[in-house]
Amino acid sequence: MTPSYSGFLGRLDWDALPITGLIQNPNANEIVANAAAAIVLVGVFVVVGLLSWFRLWTPLWRDWLTSVDHKKIGIMYVVFAIVMLARGVLEGVVMRAQQAAGPGDGFLEAEHFAELFSTHGTIMIFFVAVPFVFGIANYVVPLMIGARDVAFPRLNQISLGLTVSSGMMLMVSLVVGRFSTGGWTAYPPYTGAAFNPGVGPDYWIWAIVVSGVGTTLTGINFAVTIYKMRAPGMTFMRLPMYCWTIICSSILIVFAMPPLGVAALLLAADRYLDFHFFTNDLGGNMMNYANLFWLFGHPEVYLLVLPAYGIYSEVFATFSAKRLYGYNSLVIATMSIAVLSFTVWLHHFFTMGQSALINAVFGIATMLIAIPTGVKVYDWMATLWRGRIRFSVPMLYGLAFLMLFVIGGLSGVILANPTVDYQVHNTLFLVAHFHNVLLPGVLFGLLAAYNYWFPKAFGFRLNEVWGRVTVALWTIGFLLTFMPLYFVGLMGMPRRSFSYDDPSFHPFMMVAIVGALVITCALFSVLIQLWVSIRDREKTRVPVGDPWDGRTLEWSIPSPPPPYNFAIIPTVTDRDDFAAAKDKGAAYPTPDAYEDIELPRNTGIGFVLCVLSGIWMFALVWWIWWLAALMTVLMILAVIVWTFDDSTELTIPAEEVRKDHEAWLARVHGEKAVDRDFETSPENRGLARPDLEAVT
Repeated sequence: MTPSYSGFLGRLDWDALPITGLIQNPNANEIVANAAAAIVLVGVFVVVGLLSWFRLWTPLWRDWLTSVDHKKIGIMYVVFAIVMLARGVLEGVVMRAQQAAGPGDGFLEAEHFAELFSTHGTIMIFFVAVPFVFGIANYVVPLMIGARDVAFPRLNQISLGLTVSSGMMLMVSLVVGRFSTGGWTAYPPYTGAAFNPGVGPDYWIWAIVVSGVGTTLTGINFAVTIYKMRAPGMTFMRLPMYCWTIICSSILIVFAMPPLGVAALLLAADRYLDFHFFTNDLGGNMMNYANLFWLFGHPEVYLLVLPAYGIYSEVFATFSAKRLYGYNSLVIATMSIAVLSFTVWLHHFFTMGQSALINAVFGIATMLIAIPTGVKVYDWMATLWRGRIRFSVPMLYGLAFLMLFVIGGLSGVILANPTVDYQVHNTLFLVAHFHNVLLPGVLFGLLAAYNYWFPKAFGFRLNEVWGRVTVALWTIGFLLTFMPLYFVGLMGMPRRSFSYDDPSFHPFMMVAIVGALVITCALFSVLIQLWVSIRDREKTRVPVGDPWDGRTLEWSIPSPPPPYNFAIIPTVTDRDDFAAAKDKGAAYPTPDAYEDIELPRNTGIGFVLCVLSGIWMFALVWWIWWLAALMTVLMILAVIVWTFDDSTELTIPAEEVRKDHEAWLARVHGEKAVDRDFETSPENRGLARPDLEAVT
């Protein structure tokens, strides 16, 4: 459908507000929709009120919104991801509650349920997993490779701004208009203008296009950072395993995100300009969209799960007090998975009419990924074997992952068989498999990273007791929610069903809603753990910087690190360089001399583009053409003006660096080293007594 007119506010009117629907047709469905919108508005008012009450606007702008420090950008990514995680989890709970209501219509209308599974999938993939992954990477990677920052710090800030503005579009869709009902994949014709003329698919399109630009820039940034900014002596085969996974993920992003952007823009051309790329009229074909989308979609799974593999590798080695077993095979396995991930996209449409030969080829390619994945599992178990294992919170996440992920992986091998896939493809079996891979494989890994590197970021440890409670709740909640879906899927219950008639499905749905409520408790326990940890932070401070007996470079500097990371760029001589230095008694050397350090100066370009691109997307969604044109001009002008700013560097004098570093070294030599048995006690101030097996 071609837009035939647009007024001053395009197609925006009072009917776009959810309260209008509640007034015209008060029922449970409208109450749920209005409650969600109210939560968003109240959240905004509370945040603005608190910032104003505590007069935090100036420090927020000066220290965070204009910062190009990779550490602060990483923290902002993670905060954004946790906010979006809250929405994604709550939407999942509402969907499970709808299905647990039993045979019949439940309390949601079918269209509202379709919006929920569309936003849930879109948010959890693009605005929880991706920003969480690169939030952790932003903080950790430069520290691990001995760099002062990423290769393009200002580009890093712009990437964050574009990701946040896109995520905010999804929050706006709760309050103004409605989101797409076409699922997170946005398949036409369900998202075509003829079938779906509303604003929902347009929210999806522009959020994906803009966030895709930001993510692609991030991928380029991290690939260049790891290629070009490693410390002297850090060859590729001395690179920490986590950095190997990040560089593979970055390359996946560079090749996988453009097909998604092209698919979304062609879909926009269909909807806005009456083109027919993906409709049968005038020669189009929706399979063109499916191919483009899954050229991105399947590597996307691995660009998320590979960094989690890297996190588990670091956690298993540190909390086993052993060198990572099979480093070379892990590197080869990581690269193999990255390559194979591009050869399997067609298994997403085994049921769409390809020949048996093509299905067999892609089925075999899919099964092959189990080989390097199995190598990784074997190497992790060998790392644990005869190690001095400490069951700290990151390690507990890792052990839960090992047990649950193997189940998810095996169900993936089963689905790689086209004949089996044909039977269960459109059932909840597939939903169970997907969540079985992504929750233990990605979310547990990110939460392990959050607990593992939190002391490095903020200078104090997270509460251990609440951390263990959180692990238990996530694990139990996961088992109760998704294991029943395997059974009900085999019984034939279709996925994306807002209702059903077969009463035999109901008991399984009741178990699933109990699990969803436990997951909700897990989400709140993450927040409680954070609050308790901040409250008790004086008892858990680790200013020396090495609370876990770490093995890599980030643990060799203070917690939190100074803006320049390293007073002197280290020279690397070993794969586990810091562990080797501790073993030799040379972990905290005093430099012969200090030098001035140049850092990038703060800039507001990322925030400006965040705001302007957000308004630009909103204008395009609602056909407010004059506003879209104005925002386009302003974005171009903002970038042009920004390029004339020649005051881009900030110099920290060598004398200031010397004073800070010597004060920290004095603290190091004044602290008492703590054995790993007392790792969670207040005596742990971040100076670990190395284990005898630390460098074995």
